[in-house]
Amino acid sequence: MSAGAGGDSCFRASPGGAAARWKGVDPRHEGGRAVRRERGMWPRSAQELIEAQQALAGASPEPWTPPPGPLAVGACAVYFPRGQEGRGARGDPAWAAAAVAEHGRVVAQSFVRAGAGAAYEAGLLALREGAVLERAVRALQLMPHVLLVDATGRDHPRRAGMALHLGSVLDLPTVGVTHRPLLASGPWPEDVRGAVAPLLLDGERVGAWLRTRAGARPLVVHCGWRTRLETAVEVVLAVTGPYRTPTPFRVARQAARSARAEQS
Repeated sequence: MSAGAGGDSCFRASPGGAAARWKGVDPRHEGGRAVRRERGMWPRSAQELIEAQQALAGASPEPWTPPPGPLAVGACAVYFPRGQEGRGARGDPAWAAAAVAEHGRVVAQSFVRAGAGAAYEAGLLALREGAVLERAVRALQLMPHVLLVDATGRDHPRRAGMALHLGSVLDLPTVGVTHRPLLASGPWPEDVRGAVAPLLLDGERVGAWLRTRAGARPLVVHCGWRTRLETAVEVVLAVTGPYRTPTPFRVARQAARSARAEQS
């Protein structure tokens, strides 16, 4: 399945693994299932994050290929207090959850409560959500082969959105799934399940509209850490049943919302 024409910026040439300074992992890792408990290092300021994003944008990790057999697809989600206005603040209560689906059923779930790392700022989402989402994923008893993240990848001012960043910290292939593009543009695909239309930013293909259900608004799929756009599209379709949203996302979001309701 093709995600459309245009130059593809999901993988770029790089003079060495520049992103390694920010994640401390081997980019050759093949995405096994072992649980990895060690937490990564996240930038603590806007300037540090911008530098990390610039390094990640130039990284060239080995592209991931889905393994033979059943594919375990994970997703993570975070929610903040209801009714919160403005950009929020560092330390805001955050409820995060992760889930893994395989063969159409949920095989692992996790939940953590923590504090937001910063107020929200466009292009710097990782400061607010990155560390808490990492904790939720590392709390899983079974790691997925690939992780869905509610964030962009190359559709970003510095070509390194949180879907890319979280994958590099976890050393796990990632796919970004959002309701709309951040900066890229392109027409919607035809109204048929599986239809795809490219999203371009400065002439480069950085994502794609994907119709997961006929008659419903398409989702935006972003190549993340170690994933090509075509592979990202295939992964999302594989875990999207009768609903518009992929199953692991629906489970993770429901778990995070339920925890918020119980603990608020």
